[in-house]
Amino acid sequence: MEKIRDAIESDLPTIVNIYNASIPSRIATGDLQEISVESRLKWFNDHSPEHYPLWVMEVDDKIAGWLGFQAFYYGRPAYNKTAEISLYISPHYQRQGVGKTLLQQAIKKAPSLDLKTLLGFIFAHNQPSLNLFIKHKFQKWGYLPQVAELDEVKRDLIIVGRTLN
Repeated sequence: MEKIRDAIESDLPTIVNIYNASIPSRIATGDLQEISVESRLKWFNDHSPEHYPLWVMEVDDKIAGWLGFQAFYYGRPAYNKTAEISLYISPHYQRQGVGKTLLQQAIKKAPSLDLKTLLGFIFAHNQPSLNLFIKHKFQKWGYLPQVAELDEVKRDLIIVGRTLN
């Protein structure tokens, strides 16, 4: 059974574990070393179910992945109707439709969160994520060549966006 719900603080260790599992692949995040639960407390508390939610998706009562909305250009009110999406899936649940389900939920619920534009910041070599977003009508809005360095390899970043009706 699948269920998407607002994350609660007791989910944070699992959220952090899923995030940390993505670091060694060097395709999903610019972090190079694992993060701690304590380092994510403020980040967790910056989410609100009313505007910038943090959701977890459970499959058979286990957290399979999470999606968070973050403010774009934090502190500048002109951008309040735009959010950046972060999406991470547990290695055990990848390629099983978890990311697709979470992204579809984000697109569907964004207008009720008073959001009109969704953004994703994705490494150019992260083809699975690019494919997922493009399949859901996100377009390539920006290309930042060689802005990251992962293990002495320069990497490009693609900004994808979608304006909602």
